[in-house]
Parts: sequence; structure tokens; C-alpha cells
Amino acid sequence: MSRGPWTGNDSGHNDLVHERWLRLVNRSTATPGYRDAWYDAQCGGCEFWVALSGKLGRDWGACTQAGSGFDGRVRFEHDGCEHFTTRADGSFG
Repeated sequence: MSRGPWTGNDSGHNDLVHERWLRLVNRSTATPGYRDAWYDAQCGGCEFWVALSGKLGRDWGACTQAGSGFDGRVRFEHDGCEHFTTRADGSFG
């Protein structure tokens, strides 16, 4: 019996994925070396960050910046890198 494509609506699974992926964050605000200048240069405000669909898309998206080492990888919206480019409309997430 085919159920169709999975839509990401399993909250238990999503919680486990969220916790696992947080270990991959490049710039955590909780680390001692976090710079204040990075606060406004978070992935969720970058023009090259594309949010995932479903509930994981509230916090996670794919980097599409060809020059970034994170290109093609899922990134946390509050993470960041040296290739951050502000969105023209100033939106976040």
C-alpha cells in the first residue's frame, strides 16, 4: 500500500532531526567565540538561503551560495558564514 510522499509532519522525527542537525551549526550564539557582528548576518536573512518545506522549514533551509562551503547543505536559520548576502527586501526566514 502506497501512502504517497512523506510530508515531514511527524513531530517526533522532526524534533530528533532538529537536535541532530544543531550539532552541525557553524556559528552558535552559545559558543564563546561568537561575534556580535554575526548576529545580523544569519542564514535566515541571506538571499541564498531557501527554507525547507513543512515544519522543519520553520528553522532550516538549504544554502544556495556557490562560493560558500555550505552550498547544497541544510543550514539552521541562525547559523551563518562569510558569504552572507543581505536579502534586498530585508526579510528573515
